[in-house]
Amino acid sequence: MSISLAVVAHTNVGKTTLVRTLLKRDIGEVADRPHVTEDAERHTLLDAPGGDVLYLWDTPGFGDSVRLLKRLRNSGNPLGWLQTQVWDRFADRPFFCSQRAIAAVRDAADVVLYLVNAAEDPAAAAYIEAELQILQWVGKPVLLLLNQSGPPRPRQAEADEEARWNRRLAQYVGSGSVVTLDAFARCWVQEDQLLRAAATLIDPQKRPELSRLREAWRGRNLETFGASMHEVASRLAETAADREAMPEAREAVAIARRVGRWIGRPREGAQPEPAAQAAMETLGKRLEARTREEIDRLIGLHGLSGRARVEIVARTAEQFAVARPADVAGTSLLGGLMSGAAGGLAADLSAGGLTLGAGMLVGAILGALGAGGAARAYNVMQGQQEGLVRWSPELLAAQAQTALLRYLTVAHFGRGRGDWIEGEAPAHWRPLVEEVVLARVPALRLAWALVESGAAAAAIAERLEPELREATREALVRLYPESGGIFEAREASSPGP
Repeated sequence: MSISLAVVAHTNVGKTTLVRTLLKRDIGEVADRPHVTEDAERHTLLDAPGGDVLYLWDTPGFGDSVRLLKRLRNSGNPLGWLQTQVWDRFADRPFFCSQRAIAAVRDAADVVLYLVNAAEDPAAAAYIEAELQILQWVGKPVLLLLNQSGPPRPRQAEADEEARWNRRLAQYVGSGSVVTLDAFARCWVQEDQLLRAAATLIDPQKRPELSRLREAWRGRNLETFGASMHEVASRLAETAADREAMPEAREAVAIARRVGRWIGRPREGAQPEPAAQAAMETLGKRLEARTREEIDRLIGLHGLSGRARVEIVARTAEQFAVARPADVAGTSLLGGLMSGAAGGLAADLSAGGLTLGAGMLVGAILGALGAGGAARAYNVMQGQQEGLVRWSPELLAAQAQTALLRYLTVAHFGRGRGDWIEGEAPAHWRPLVEEVVLARVPALRLAWALVESGAAAAAIAERLEPELREATREALVRLYPESGGIFEAREASSPGP
C-alpha cells in the first residue's frame, strides 16, 4: 500500500527546498528564478516495514494561475484538449508544465501540500485564491503549509499566524488545515504534525496505513534523537573527565594558595604560571576538537551536508592569536580570549562556533559566578604528585546548556539551506534551556562527583545521558506542545524494566 503527498505552490516559493528538507537528500535544482522544476517528480519519503510506502511529489510551480484555471475548466472539449496537450507544449513551455503538474496531482495525490510564503499578506496575494480554486477543481484535500516564516518563534506566535491564514482562506481549507513548516528552520517534531494533519484529510480507508507510516516516521526520528543525545552526553563526559598534568607540582600549590582571591578583587595584569597556562591551553584545544567532532556527528545524524570544522577552526585560531591568557587566580581567564567578554572562550568553544551570543552565556549561564566567574571555570586539583588542571562543575553545567542549544540549532536546520552554517539561537530558546538544565543540577552534580572519584568518561556518560535526554525532550515539548505524543507513544510501547 502507498500514500502520496504532492507539494504544490506558486513558482519560486520553495517547493523543492521543502522536499529536500523532508527527504534529507538533494533532489532537483534550487535556484532563484521561476519554473526551475519543469516535470512532476515522485520520491520515496518513507519505506516502512510491512510494505507501506509514503511518496512525496515535487511539482512545477504555478505561473499565470488565473489563465491556468480557465484553461483547465475548458480542457474537456476538443479545442481545450488541443490547446492543453499540443499548443502549449511548444508555445508556452512553463504554462504547459503547470498543466502537467496539475494532471499528476489529480491522478496520484492523496493529499496536496500547498505551500505559501508566510511573509506575504494572504489578502494581498491574489494568485493564492486562484490556485486554491484550481486545487478544488482537482478535487483533492489540501493542507496549507506556511513556508518562509523566518527563524523559529514561540508556538503561540505561529498559532496566531496559522489562524490568520485559516480565517482568510476558510472557504478553501478546513479548520486545522494550516500548519507552519518552514523549509529552512523546521524541527523534526513539526514534521510529525504535518502527518497528523494529513491524517484528518485523507480518505478514511487509508488512515490506518497513514497511521502505520506515521509511527514508522516517529520511530526513525526518535532513533536519531537517541543517537544525538548519546553523542552529546559522551562528549560532555569526555570534557568532564579531561585533565592535564602540570609538570611541576609546586605550581599547582602556588595556584591553590591563591584560590581565595578568585572570589575577591581581580589583580589586573597577572598571569598564570607557565605550566598552568600550558595545561589550560591544551585543555582548550581538546575541547575545541571535541566540539567540532560533536557537531559533525549531529550534522550527519540529521541528514545535513557540510561540516562545522572549517568555521570553528577559523574563529578560535583568530581568538588565540589576539589574546593572552589572564591570571587564573585574579582575572577572567576566558574573558581575555574573547575581546574582553567574560566567559568568551567558553562561549565559543562550548557552543562549537555557534553564534549564541556571549552576552547570553555570561548573563544566563555564567552570570551567577560573579565578576571572576570565568576564572573559576578552571579548577586545580591537589593531593597528587603532579598538579592537575580540569574543567570545573560550573563550566560543565554551562556546557550542558550550550550542548542543548547546539542540538536544537542543528535539529532545526533545513537541508534546503544547503551545507550547514552556524546560526544564532532564537532568543526564546535561551531562558527555556537554562531552566530545564538548572532543574537537573542535583542529578548533574552526581555525574560531576564521578569525576572526583576518577571515573572513566563512559561511566559519566551513562549517568549524564538520561538527564540530557529528559531535559531536551522537555525543551522540545515546551517549544512544540503538540509533540508530546511523539515521546509518550514510544514510552507506552516500550517494555518495562
